[in-house]
Parts: sequence; structure tokens; C-alpha cells
Amino acid sequence: MMFSAISIDKTDAGYQAALRELDESELPDGDVTVRVSYSGLNYKDALAITGKAPVVRRFPMVPGIDLAGVVEHSDSPSYA
Repeated sequence: MMFSAISIDKTDAGYQAALRELDESELPDGDVTVRVSYSGLNYKDALAITGKAPVVRRFPMVPGIDLAGVVEHSDSPSYA
């Protein structure tokens, strides 16, 4: 499944952020899939995009963890 997202990469020229189309297979493994309706960027996301502070641990990174949506799948035993 393809979706639009801001993606941050690190190159020799520094951090580069761009809106691009990603495939679900490009995301890191996790136990929850959320169909996101709305997402916002917070202070740490801004630091990650600008490269002003070392907050990104792995590249590429998709910022915007503050979200509202519907859980479509979860491997977590605590999600009922």
C-alpha cells in the first residue's frame, strides 16, 4: 500500500526532508498498523527535519508520531 509522508534522510550535504510516496514495506517492523487520519509535527520532529539536534537514530525517518486514526492491526496482547 502506498501513502504520502515526509521522509528525512541524511546525506553528505546534511539532512534532507521531502514529501514522497512510500510503500508500507519501507516502514520498520512494529506491532501496530494505524490508518492515520491526521498527523502533526511536534518540536522534536522539527529538530529532526532541520538536523539541529541528534534526535534521529535511524534513517530514513518519517516524522509525525502525534496522530489520530484507527488501529487496523495489532500484535500486542494488551490491545483488545
